[in-house]
Amino acid sequence: MNDYHREILTSALDARIKEATEYQVNITNFSLAIERIGDDPELQDFKANLQGLLASSILEQRKSQIMLDVIQSQLE
Repeated sequence: MNDYHREILTSALDARIKEATEYQVNITNFSLAIERIGDDPELQDFKANLQGLLASSILEQRKSQIMLDVIQSQLE
């Protein structure tokens, strides 16, 4: 692997680490908000939206983690 290839992978690795971390922050925030809403009847639509965002964030984080792992494996 040449230096330029390594530089691109290193940059991509940093971006994927940031991306996975951002997903985790969202996952935590959505989970805590859902818990806080509980059974409040006025907030059930909001809770449903948050549950959709949570599911989406979990899936996207899994994808991001796969790409992060692939990049890391190339740098080892």
